[in-house]
Amino acid sequence: MSAPVGERSGSDGFVPDEAALAAAACLFRSLGDPSRLAILSHLRSGEHRVIELTDHLGLAQSTVSAHLRCLLDCGMVEVRAQGRASVYSLTAEPELVDVLRSAEALLAATGDAVVLCPRYGVGSR
Repeated sequence: MSAPVGERSGSDGFVPDEAALAAAACLFRSLGDPSRLAILSHLRSGEHRVIELTDHLGLAQSTVSAHLRCLLDCGMVEVRAQGRASVYSLTAEPELVDVLRSAEALLAATGDAVVLCPRYGVGSR
């Protein structure tokens, strides 16, 4: 039986190849901003216009628009015109919700370790 595309068999199961690791790193970088995570979390409740996101999140319109552009470029959200407004929604919603839930579970399992991490934690900036 051969390994799925992007994986090769190793002594401990499977190991993602370099392209798969690079793609995963890009995915996590796209999720690596608190504002983008807040936008994605809010879009879990349904589609929204930029003004609704700015009102709910308390962010500037330019900030929300820039983050939506990033999420759009990364394929995390899609946009459709509604009159003169643009309405945003999640793409691949079940998979994205699974990733966010898994992250919450991992954070619960590791406690404050990530927050206290000297390289990536809140005190590292």
